[in-house]
Amino acid sequence: MRIAPLSLFVTAALLATSAFAQDTATVNAIESELTAKQAELDNFTTVLDKHIAEETRLQSQLGLLRKRSTELEKEKNQALDAMNEMYRRMIDDPNLDISAAQTRYQQSVATHKQNKDDIAMQLAAIAAQRKDIEQIRVAKHTLVNTLENLKDQLSTARVERLRNEFTREGTLEVEHTINCKRTETLAACEQRGQQLGLQKATKRFIDQIFANLTEQRVVEPKRNIAGAQVQVMSSHVVSSAFSGQGNYTANLSVTMRGDVNGSRLCGLLNIDNRFCSEYGQPLAIGYQSVYPTTYSDAQLSFPEDAPVAPASNTSDTVSVAKMEVAPIVETSLKKSEPLPEKKTTVEFTVRSNVFDDEVFINGVSYGSTKLVTSLAPGMYSLEVRKLGYETYSAQVDLRKARTLNVKLLKKPELIAAPTPKKVEPIVASADNTPKNQTVVIPAGKFMMGDLTGNGLANERPVVEKVLSHSFSMQSTEVTVAQFRQFIERSRYVTDAEKSRGCAHYKNGEPVWDIDYNWKNPGYEQKDSFPVVCVSYEDAKAFADWLTAESGEQYRLPNEVEWEYAARAGSSAEYPWGNEIGRNLANCGWCGSEWSNKSPSPVSEFSPNAYGLYDTVGNVWEWTQKRASQDDVTVRGGAWNFAPSLARVSTRLTLAPDFRANYIGFRLIKER
Repeated sequence: MRIAPLSLFVTAALLATSAFAQDTATVNAIESELTAKQAELDNFTTVLDKHIAEETRLQSQLGLLRKRSTELEKEKNQALDAMNEMYRRMIDDPNLDISAAQTRYQQSVATHKQNKDDIAMQLAAIAAQRKDIEQIRVAKHTLVNTLENLKDQLSTARVERLRNEFTREGTLEVEHTINCKRTETLAACEQRGQQLGLQKATKRFIDQIFANLTEQRVVEPKRNIAGAQVQVMSSHVVSSAFSGQGNYTANLSVTMRGDVNGSRLCGLLNIDNRFCSEYGQPLAIGYQSVYPTTYSDAQLSFPEDAPVAPASNTSDTVSVAKMEVAPIVETSLKKSEPLPEKKTTVEFTVRSNVFDDEVFINGVSYGSTKLVTSLAPGMYSLEVRKLGYETYSAQVDLRKARTLNVKLLKKPELIAAPTPKKVEPIVASADNTPKNQTVVIPAGKFMMGDLTGNGLANERPVVEKVLSHSFSMQSTEVTVAQFRQFIERSRYVTDAEKSRGCAHYKNGEPVWDIDYNWKNPGYEQKDSFPVVCVSYEDAKAFADWLTAESGEQYRLPNEVEWEYAARAGSSAEYPWGNEIGRNLANCGWCGSEWSNKSPSPVSEFSPNAYGLYDTVGNVWEWTQKRASQDDVTVRGGAWNFAPSLARVSTRLTLAPDFRANYIGFRLIKER
């Protein structure tokens, strides 16, 4: 069979670049901002390293001055003893010259005093250096958070651009020629030729969409899982004719719009599925859906010698065969004459009472509601699923256009991951001492640090750590109610209340507010919220007081203990896997009702495998520093920090007197 050359006309609607150029401009703008912020972060890192090196030099000089002070003190005492001896000798010999002894003593006193002044100046220089280091570190943490947020924005923009590129609209003109079969009528040959021309137009349209994708190199290798579709908006015959050789040629003008399974966009771009959550649950990689009323590029082929299927055939492969002998009749259709109508599908609409659900028809995912699709008449098995809700199942007899309103019922208990059953973390004691339920963390070993390669520089290298003894850890962060009992009974005054107040983010920048403290952190809080605006020293004071009150030894966990307990035997970034998901924790842009607003009440989300709540997000937690350390590390992420900073291995280093409305703590009880 001879197929005439395909003439292709792509309208301005398909190649119009204004909307897509805007998407690309958005992506480029975010990438430029990322580059600028990364350069700024690199500069901050360099400046910070220089300040730390300068502080180390000053500390070394201070050590030398203190060592010299001991020597000068000894010299002063020796000079004093020598002068006193000369005074005693002068009693017997009034003419004795003691000026040399006096001069030695005077010089030793002056030298010792100067050394003490130098020590005071050195301490002042170190204090100023430490203040600069604190400011640089806080600014650097802000930049890190900004960078991670920009990365999220970039992923969102890339997904939106790809979705818009897949759903563009355009018109193709297709000229297609076939041989009529001896056994078919002219009308049947005409209908078959036009149908095959229409199918070829949809295939070429999909080819054009893929060829014009901005990230074509990234997406093309995964073309078979894209779920790309074409919806025919309108079509008409421009011209058609039968030839003397038994051929039928049709010139069609077809207006089409692309479509794609939105939940697969993240897989195509190799990014976290949470950026596609608004388009439905992600589908399994490698699964190819079947779309009865549309044609994808993988479903169309045109072999030369395969047998012909009837015009009404709906199989995946469309075949065209030669006709042995056929009558020769010439006809022509008027330009813009509509194709012969043959309605073979009906519209089916599914709505539900929830977002982010997933609709399955005969086991095939059709994305999330509201769903509008066209199906051939018949019986269908329908399921609507959503994590935490009972699955809706029904048999649908589809004979005419129909809308189905589905009501999903919430399960009695929503569990985000295979974790222990939620327990009440706060219990009362007979002596009214604030109690926080503790859980036993077993002895063991683990790999500590950035196991996936997605972390910051201070999370490397990865090292194996061994904990030879089990320990108990508070299942939640210390709450406002528990801290209030400490304040009322000990009369303790926090660092924030003494001076300067508490740090917080305002318009994306860290600022201090003199009026902010643990009672007033800048947002409305309840007794069940984690206490914040507390410094490392405040946390230690609480632990010391609780130890004295309870008779049991409490302290902050060190970094090894904290990460071991937070991992709970997992090597993933989070207790449930390597993706943050949605509404599984309270961190910035994590999809919870508190995200970027405030901490949540403790134990609002499911615990990890050891029974610890809120090790992901909510508030950063102080850890115990070694005696040789000047700075302290916080772990766990917070309600206003990016999800990537809530990973189990993330570390932020701060000064012990720093406090902010996103930092709290939990304690270990010695066994």
